[in-house]
Amino acid sequence: MSAPGTDGRQRRDGARAVADDAPVFVISVAAQLAGMHAQTLRQYDRLGLVTPGRTPGGGRRYSPRDVALLREVQRLSQEDGVNLAGIKRIIDLESQVDALQQRVHELVAALEEAQHRVLAAESAVHPGFGTAFGRRADLVPMRPASSALVVWRPREGR
Repeated sequence: MSAPGTDGRQRRDGARAVADDAPVFVISVAAQLAGMHAQTLRQYDRLGLVTPGRTPGGGRRYSPRDVALLREVQRLSQEDGVNLAGIKRIIDLESQVDALQQRVHELVAALEEAQHRVLAAESAVHPGFGTAFGRRADLVPMRPASSALVVWRPREGR
C-alpha cells in the first residue's frame, strides 16, 4: 500500500511523486541515500537481504522502499547487533506478517460483505426482520429440546 502522494500522480508543486516500489535509483545513488558503500549493497543483494529491480541489461535499480530497507538492515546490524542471517530472518518474518495481515483484511471484508448479503436476504424474506432485538416482534424463539427426565408420581390420598 503506497503512502499518500506516492502513486505517481502529479503533486501540487508540479513535481511527480515516485511510487514507493518504483525501481528508480542506480546503485551509487541508493548507496549514498542509505549511507553505505555500493559494495555493501551488492553483498546484500547476493545474500537476498535486499533484492533490487533489474534493467534489461542487468543493472540494479533500487526503489525508495529498497533504500528504507537498506537503512533498516544497517540499523539492525549496527545498533542492535543482529547478524546478517538474523536480519534476513527478521525481514522474511516481517514479509510474512504483512502478507497475513493483508489476508486478514481481505477475509474481514469478505465476511462483512457476506453478512450484509445475509441480512438483505433475510429482510427480503421477512420484511419486518430486524425490528425488535434483531428479530421480528411477532416471532417467538423456540427453546432447544431438553433431555431432562421428569418423574411424575401421583399424591397419595386423593
